[in-house]
Amino acid sequence: MIVKAHARHIRQSPYKVRRVLDLIRGMPVEEARNTLQFTNRRAAETVAKVLNSAVANAEHNNALDVDMLYVAEAYAGEGPTLKRFRPRARGRAGRIDKRTSHIVVGVAEREDDE
Repeated sequence: MIVKAHARHIRQSPYKVRRVLDLIRGMPVEEARNTLQFTNRRAAETVAKVLNSAVANAEHNNALDVDMLYVAEAYAGEGPTLKRFRPRARGRAGRIDKRTSHIVVGVAEREDDE
């Protein structure tokens, strides 16, 4: 069973967040936490918070063993885009899109086949 946590309307482009999520997908939770701690990207802090929330959900709501959890799924979708305008030459206006992200991290218990 996959236990998820969401963070919505995060003021960072989903392209930038996905680069951090690609680092931790499939990792055990402790290894993912260490990786995020030493990742030099702004999105790493938010992704770490979502990962910790997913682990807490798994532990408290579903009574799963924290030591057996791994990152089963991690993805970032596009949230609503804030449209801003900047003056350009000859009285025109150029649009600037300030993108937002919806981040989802899911953890599941590892099945040992040994």
